Amino acid sequence: MRGRKAVVNTIAGLLEEIISVICGFILPRLILLAFDSKYNGLTTSISQFLGCAVLLRSGIGGVTRAALYRPLAEQNNDKISSIVKATDIFMKKIALILTAVILGFATIYPIFVKDNFEWFFTFSLFLIIGASTFAESFFGITYKIVLQADQRVWILSVIGIICNIINTITAACLISCGATIHIVKLVSTVIYILYPIVLRYYVRKRYHINMHVKPDNKAIVQRWDAFWQQACVFVMQNTDVIVLTIFGKILEVSVYSIYRLVINGLNRGLVAFTAGLEGAFGNMIAKKEYDILRNNISMIETLLFSATTIIYTCAAVLILDFVKIYTIGINDVNYIRPIFAYTIILANFFNIVRLPCQLVVQAAGHYKQTRSGAIIEVVLNILISVTLVIRYGLIGVAVGTLVATVFRTIQYSIYMNKNVIEVEKYAILKKSLLSFVEMTLIILSINILPIATPQNYIEWFRNAIVVFSVSFTIVMLFTVVFRRRDFNIFLKKINILKKSKS
Repeated sequence: MRGRKAVVNTIAGLLEEIISVICGFILPRLILLAFDSKYNGLTTSISQFLGCAVLLRSGIGGVTRAALYRPLAEQNNDKISSIVKATDIFMKKIALILTAVILGFATIYPIFVKDNFEWFFTFSLFLIIGASTFAESFFGITYKIVLQADQRVWILSVIGIICNIINTITAACLISCGATIHIVKLVSTVIYILYPIVLRYYVRKRYHINMHVKPDNKAIVQRWDAFWQQACVFVMQNTDVIVLTIFGKILEVSVYSIYRLVINGLNRGLVAFTAGLEGAFGNMIAKKEYDILRNNISMIETLLFSATTIIYTCAAVLILDFVKIYTIGINDVNYIRPIFAYTIILANFFNIVRLPCQLVVQAAGHYKQTRSGAIIEVVLNILISVTLVIRYGLIGVAVGTLVATVFRTIQYSIYMNKNVIEVEKYAILKKSLLSFVEMTLIILSINILPIATPQNYIEWFRNAIVVFSVSFTIVMLFTVVFRRRDFNIFLKKINILKKSKS
């Protein structure tokens, strides 16, 4: 059952990410053409600052999921309802505080971009974009957590796909009709406000949630320990844009946003492979199935390393050509930044391959114990980024992200082995070294091939097929030879799922 849920979640998650990536490429391009790079940089920067406000609700998700694993496994509806009630009360308080924070940010933020935009223009745009953040916190987060804990992430994916498609079509029509950026973002906000409302209705009906029970506040007592963990995750994800906004130029934010658009699309596609895994790990820990957990960690690490090596090597080879084609006709800033591109790709490689260790630690509810590692990661990123950004710009913030991410990856691996479940020693180090050997062979092989510089998307896509084919072949050979045990476990699971389905 767990395996089937994981497969369904993965397929739905991948489909959602494919749709998100497609929509994510369409809208910024339309904004760049209809307005200019300053507007693209402005909307990107506002979204990152809004993320600071979202920090208030950080941590509650992981703690609530960890508390729900056992009652969901036991189908204890009373316990589920009491945990949901406690979480819902907490989130409503957070949503009200969030309103004041958004208003504060909307008032202060325009000062940072006053050379490019009038105060009220930025203030009103900030409030429009921020409205959906409030709605999600007030109506939807609690019920989203329930579905995640019960390994029903596919439902979130379906709703997300529908919202993405409607939003993209509507925004494209408005831009083509000459609508202002405020109108475009206002309609987008209205669409995304519907998401949490639908979610709330579905979960309450599906799980027979009784909101009249006494809230179980003890179940979410670790929320502030988890808060620091998630706060640190947010800072890691958004330090680059915030540092560039304060110490750099809004045009540099636009450049960063284009590369981040590509890499985030890849990240989200890879993260979709892990959809529902925290819930599955939590279920195994709750049932004390440690041998099964150990085998699954090793297998998933191998699959994730293989997929990440293929995807990010392809990205390193293809990203500059893609950005060059994507920004044709936009000449107000140089978008071709090779060193920055390679550095940020490497940082995101480590951010993805640590996911199995991270998810196991979160499933075990070890938030307080790993808080110091999260704080050190953030401090490293901020110190290095701020120190280097003035002289090296985009490259400086990318180096800060890389160093901090490598540290946290190592820390997660060591902690999981010592305090949650012991797996093969130095597994991440060995698999990382093997991945770098694979990357080197892929790049050397591609350099031998007569691949022309693409001038349009069709030619780029043709090159992408060749690069992907070479990458896939080399990585699969290495996987079969050097990671045979994990590969065989994966094949056995596929056969079991096929038999179960039949």
